[in-house]
Formats: sequence, C-alpha cells, structure tokens
Amino acid sequence: MKLVVAVVQDQDSNRLSNALTKNDFRATKLASTGGFLRSGNTTFLIGVDDSLVPKLMDLIRENCRSREQMVAPVSPMGGNADSYIPYPVEVEVGGATIFVLPIEQFHHF
Repeated sequence: MKLVVAVVQDQDSNRLSNALTKNDFRATKLASTGGFLRSGNTTFLIGVDDSLVPKLMDLIRENCRSREQMVAPVSPMGGNADSYIPYPVEVEVGGATIFVLPIEQFHHF
C-alpha cells in the first residue's frame, strides 16, 4: 500500500479530480499555497495499492501539465528596495509534484 501526495496547481485541480473519480481512485483534496509564487495549489492525498501506482502516475501526468506564465516578482523583504524594479518574469508553472510513501496499515471505517 502507498500514500501518494500530489501537489497540483489549482488550474489542473478540477480536471485531475474528475479523472481520479472516473478511474475509481479515492482522494482527499486539501487547499494549499505554493511557496515560490505564493499561488494556490491543491494537494491530493491518495491511498493506492502498489500495483496501481503506475496507472495513477500516468493519470496525474495526463491531467497536470506545466505551462509558461508571466509573473511579477515579489519585492525584497529586507535591504534596499529603492533600486528594485518589478519587471514581469516568465516562469514555468503547473505540473505536479508527487511524493509516494509506504503505508504500514490502512483502515477505512
């Protein structure tokens, strides 16, 4: 048994949630916030048998794509902000960050 923790950008969240339901995967959705861009994310907690992990990974890969996005950088917290000019920067966002953890026991009441 594995616990798959998938951190997904909000834009991909509904598409992934629908795909998980359609393919009989049960998941818990948690609202989360990214540290770098401070943008909204959704964290999925999914308990799955070892044999189904590859199918789940494919499903996440198909529904969570990375994309380029223009963002305004965050102003510096300390130091001199007089010379700081916030030009938009193109960064890669989206996709999914996935952790697969072993589970010793699983109970469903």
